[in-house]
Amino acid sequence: MRKIIILSFLAILSFSTFAQSKFGYIDSGELLALMPEKKTAEDELQTFAKSLESQLGAMQAEYQQSVQDFQNNESTYTDLVKQDKIAEIQGLEQRIQSFQQNAQNALQKKEQELLEPILTKARNAIEDVAKEERFTYIFDSSMGSILYVDESENVLSLVRKKLGL
Repeated sequence: MRKIIILSFLAILSFSTFAQSKFGYIDSGELLALMPEKKTAEDELQTFAKSLESQLGAMQAEYQQSVQDFQNNESTYTDLVKQDKIAEIQGLEQRIQSFQQNAQNALQKKEQELLEPILTKARNAIEDVAKEERFTYIFDSSMGSILYVDESENVLSLVRKKLGL
């Protein structure tokens, strides 16, 4: 009988503790889509990407022209000139490949540079709402992750103590 009373008390205690926790969720993708800064960043990123594509297009046109010239005049070239033209074409190929890699890296860096302030603004707003409305947890329904956790719920110190760390 005593065990039943203790178990009932523990169940009520844990239920009341759980009832005090306040959970919320948000779709961060939807939030970001609503922010005007996101559209501005996307437009700027598109402009940057188009400029890179334009430069790549010019390099590819130069390459195609060099290949065409080589094919049209190959019979008139001496062996030395052929080797030089082939090396020139290979150099253009390498430049194009290098540019493509560098452009991809630059595009990723630019995207991160543009989105970081927007993400920080959204994260700060979520944290402010969580604190004002006294949420214990806020989940991101678009990614299945936790965006905010009340530090009072962090049990790391208890687990460290248990492990003797």
